[in-house]
Amino acid sequence: MLLTRAFGGPNEAALVARLHADGAAAIALVACIGGAVAGHILFSPMIAPMRAQALAPLAVAPEHQRRGIGAALVRAGMARAAAEGCQAVFVLGDPAYYRRFGFSAESARGFASPYAGPHLMVAALVGGNLPVTTGEIVHAPAFSAL
Repeated sequence: MLLTRAFGGPNEAALVARLHADGAAAIALVACIGGAVAGHILFSPMIAPMRAQALAPLAVAPEHQRRGIGAALVRAGMARAAAEGCQAVFVLGDPAYYRRFGFSAESARGFASPYAGPHLMVAALVGGNLPVTTGEIVHAPAFSAL
């Protein structure tokens, strides 16, 4: 399975399965090459002081990494989230990778979360500014099972 190969273990695949089973997969996109799935991204709704979703996980098959597939999935997913009225997307990941999409750890500092820290980032989807900069954010229950 793509998620297991991309992450080297079963945790992210279990997360995706649970998010789908719980009805918490708001946006799920795949990228295919030659009829095979090469990449996958999932967004799930969050409890937050604004309309927000969590981006997790993003996976690209090892043999297709560093070709822009992940970036295309992030951009497409964020565009769809914005079109559906989402105001912000949170991600827990590598700042060096996610900064290019407008994610900022500094902007996420005002939000209380068990995942708070240098890898929790947020990106505004409307007008470049977050409508709210503080408050509590809660990921879907499937995240706590990791």
